[in-house]
Order: sequence, then C-alpha cells, then structure tokens
Amino acid sequence: MKTQLIQIFGENPFIKVMDFLLENYIFDYTKTEIAKEIGISRMTIEPIWQNLIKQKIILKTKKIGNATLFKLNTKNPIVIKLRELDLVLSNKIYIKEKDIIPIHA
Repeated sequence: MKTQLIQIFGENPFIKVMDFLLENYIFDYTKTEIAKEIGISRMTIEPIWQNLIKQKIILKTKKIGNATLFKLNTKNPIVIKLRELDLVLSNKIYIKEKDIIPIHA
C-alpha cells in the first residue's frame, strides 16, 4: 500500500527516499539499503543523497567496515515540518477511514 506522501506527491525517486526516511526515522541505513528497499538504483539515489547531506536532512551516524550509515536528522527544521505533514496526512486517512466504517447498533 502506498503511503499518503507518495499518493499525493508521486513516486519520483526523491519522494520515495524521503518517504522511506520519514517512515524509518529511528533506524540507521546505508544508501544502498535504502535504494534497494525503495526500488531505485545507486546511481539514481546518489545526487539525492548528496543534496540531503548538504541540507543536513540526513546525518552520518556510524561507519561499519566500508559501509556508512545515515539517519534522518529529526532536529532539522525542514524535517520537522515534513514529519508534521506526514502526521497530518496519516491522520486525515485515519479519520477518513474511521468515518467510512459503518457502526451497527
């Protein structure tokens, strides 16, 4: 099932990366893991990744062997607003689904 963010903004690679990061903000991932999870190539994710680092939307958390792990920077003002938007969209769907469910007395 597509998330609200993807349903509204489309399935372009940037939105898919941001959606994944917003949904999994607690965990650390390599860019290869994220690319694989969302179905895009490493070549496609590279410019997106560099922009996210430059904007401090993601932060390097650790290095394990040759792998560098990153996670969403939840203190970044852009990320804070995106998380708020994601929450609003999720609540909108929850309320909409809740209203649709018939209650039989």
